[in-house]
Amino acid sequence: MTEEKYPEFGVLLVDDEKLWLRGLSMALACSAGINNIHQCDDSRQVMNYLATHNIRVVLLDLTMPHISGEELLKQITQEHPEVAVIVISGMNQLETAVNCMKLGAFDYFVKTNEQERLLKGIHRAIRMIELQNENHQMKDRFLNDKLDSHDAFADIITQDKGVRKIFQYMESVARSSQPVLITGESGVGKELFSRAVHTLSGRSGPIIAVNVAGLDDNVFADTLFGHVKGAFTGAEVERPGMIEQAANGTLFLDEIGDMSIPSQVKLLRLLQEGEYFPLGRDQPKWINARIVVATHQSLEEKMKAGTFRKDLYYRLCTHHIHIPALRERKEDLPLLLDHFMTLAAESLEKKKPTPPKELVTLLSSYHFPGNVRELRAMVYDAISVHKSKILSMETFCKAIGKKPPALDAPPSRDGDEKLFASSENLPTLTEATEALIDEAIERAQGNQTIAARMLGITQPSLSNRLKRSRKKIQE
Repeated sequence: MTEEKYPEFGVLLVDDEKLWLRGLSMALACSAGINNIHQCDDSRQVMNYLATHNIRVVLLDLTMPHISGEELLKQITQEHPEVAVIVISGMNQLETAVNCMKLGAFDYFVKTNEQERLLKGIHRAIRMIELQNENHQMKDRFLNDKLDSHDAFADIITQDKGVRKIFQYMESVARSSQPVLITGESGVGKELFSRAVHTLSGRSGPIIAVNVAGLDDNVFADTLFGHVKGAFTGAEVERPGMIEQAANGTLFLDEIGDMSIPSQVKLLRLLQEGEYFPLGRDQPKWINARIVVATHQSLEEKMKAGTFRKDLYYRLCTHHIHIPALRERKEDLPLLLDHFMTLAAESLEKKKPTPPKELVTLLSSYHFPGNVRELRAMVYDAISVHKSKILSMETFCKAIGKKPPALDAPPSRDGDEKLFASSENLPTLTEATEALIDEAIERAQGNQTIAARMLGITQPSLSNRLKRSRKKIQE
């Protein structure tokens, strides 16, 4: 299997000491997962190399023959301002460091310093450039209303403009190495969006999905990190964790809002350090998978309650995708209805029926607390019992009717707020009845049968009330 290159752009090491170049390359690959590395031991070739390769980070030595590091620094910042130059010198001199920063260096390190500081500095430069690339891509897509990878979204049925903007955002951030947080109510299709992110990332490995709800700390660690033989009683063979199984791919953690605090600490360390320890192993392994997480819960509320760590939340929400509920994109109902009818008819080996014209209007009046998943269940139930050419609305009416009245329409006020203010004059019973009928007619888009069902009366009764109302207006 071909190893994925990280970062997407090249990191060029410039030094006349070949041994130093080789050692630094190995350190970057083994300790930081940075393997898209280029080497140059002749300062005269650097500018030509930058012109012919996709290099965005340069690690530059100052003391070299032919062209000095400071002279190269000037040329790079003038001709390639998009490149971040990190100076690595054997001279621990404050004046030299200040001069390099004035010339445009991103950072300055002394070769004898701790390697960990250097690695963190390189990661900062890579992250800065990734953010710049994402910002440019988002601007381009939003301003031009551009969408390049239509196939990646084939399983997400929508014509909503808001969801299209989400697609554009996903295209911009999909190749980033940073985690993605997907939020939305139960049933909106968070796993479909996670698979779209994986497809857009271009990674060659698989997407591995893990539902972490209900996993205790030990099971969570064993599931993600794996174990070696003999790590605990019953560990008769070595077992790779889900992180290793998702190598060069995507690890999708669903329902992360239900994780215990100890498990949250483990996930935070994995994201911060990029390394993990399989149970029973004292040597770390480096993560080579993109992390995508999802939850239907409000992590902001959980943070206030002290059940979700703030540092983990801010690490996860670098890229945040919030999927709107179905009731917020009712224009998708006809598409989804037709899509699920096709799937249901094929799976049940039936001929696809024709939906009645009133069905979409009926569904539009419903709140759909279960979102797309609930609509799918309704359609499959209706197809399973249908017998004629026209799809019966009976099963849909029963499904909607079983729900509490409060769910049949979006809440319009707080629970403690009264319908009428105490200072207001109450409407008469006739006025209140007429207002209620007008609202039902509007929600039913003029369909009296559906409006009558909302009001809990028969269609002839509603028709008579409307006739009497019109007669009073004419008089």
